[in-house]
This record gives sequence, structure tokens and C-alpha cells, in this order.
Amino acid sequence: MLKNALFLLLVASLIAFPLLWGKGHSFEGADDQAQEVIKEVAPHYQRWFEPLWEPPSGEIESLLFALQAAIGSGFVFYYLGYSKGRRQRS
Repeated sequence: MLKNALFLLLVASLIAFPLLWGKGHSFEGADDQAQEVIKEVAPHYQRWFEPLWEPPSGEIESLLFALQAAIGSGFVFYYLGYSKGRRQRS
């Protein structure tokens, strides 16, 4: 019980700390920050290729990113649970 409470406190602090630490900062992605730096360093830079497909809107792009994260975390935690179950069985 104490172990679960400590994990819950750790998770809550991991959620709260960035929100309190980054107060007043924008939560931009790395792509947006990289584009700003490229515009500053080389203002006449032009892409040397175009993406094969671009999502029709920012919401769809966010949805696909969240779906990718959900599938990845599902795979990781399934594997962790499977490994723990196999270890307990043997």
C-alpha cells in the first residue's frame, strides 16, 4: 500500500512539476522550435523535398500523433506485463 502511494505521489509530482516550472512558457513542439531557428539562421532556406502526404489539419496531425503514442505505450506496457507474468509463472 505504501509502495503504491509513493508511486502515485511520484506520478503526481511528474505531472505538476513541468506545469509549475514552465509557467508562462509556451508548449511548442520541437518541430516548431526548429523551424524558428532555421528561419533565424538561414532566412532564404528552401525545402529540398516535400512530404508525400500532409494531414489536412492540425487537429488530424495531433490525433495521429496521439494515436502513435497510444499504440507505442500499449506495446511497451503489454510487453512489461507479459514479462512480469512470465517471470511470476516460472
